[in-house]
Amino acid sequence: MTVWLEAGLWGLLAGSALLLGAAAGWWFAIPPAVVAGVMAFGAGVLVSALAFELVDEAERTGGLLATSLGFLVGACAYVVANELLSRRGARHRKRSGPHQPSEHEAKGSGAAIAIGALLDGIPESVVLGLSVLGGGGVGVTVLAAVFISNIPEGLSSAAGMKRAGRSAGYVFGVWAGIALACGGAALLGSLLLDGAPAATIAVITAVAAGGILAMVADTMIPEAFQRTHVLTGLITTVGFLTAFTVQRWG
Repeated sequence: MTVWLEAGLWGLLAGSALLLGAAAGWWFAIPPAVVAGVMAFGAGVLVSALAFELVDEAERTGGLLATSLGFLVGACAYVVANELLSRRGARHRKRSGPHQPSEHEAKGSGAAIAIGALLDGIPESVVLGLSVLGGGGVGVTVLAAVFISNIPEGLSSAAGMKRAGRSAGYVFGVWAGIALACGGAALLGSLLLDGAPAATIAVITAVAAGGILAMVADTMIPEAFQRTHVLTGLITTVGFLTAFTVQRWG
């Protein structure tokens, strides 16, 4: 199997977690506390993955200055884009707390929800594609982190759109499209950057890592805390330790 095709399939697998979460949110009444717990665990997994695989690898290949600049650019880009999207209704795309979007909010924010999910998923998928280029296979920790963090996003958003009266075709069409886009991002990341200078790949990896960390701090942990409260830190720590253990054993 060609490297770029393998990368695309791994990206599609990670993106399929959005569909898995959407299916759970559509057909089952998942307690919000469970969604929040998964979100907190996923936050810990993501922090571990970006610390021990993304930023560390970027610094070793591209140097501290390039990594730092890329990391800050990624964080700033996420914060700015997330704020712009929140004004268009995307602030509820990962909501696990007591507030749920009204019918008007949910119906009017379909495009914003999709763009918000892409905002999270595209950088993660590109990193997955880049991890395959080294010849050692996909980064297992990053794959697990992206997969786990995608589940509560699809779950909470699908449940909200169902309450707003959206059809199953609309809901699953949105998330299937996003999953395919994630696969495409991983494929293109591997295809277009194959043979690129190590410093270029390092900067791109650092940009993605900065965006992911900003997303964890701005979205995942605060919204998980609304339901898991004092257990949020413990659950996040368990997620971090689990990913760290997988990375060391991998």
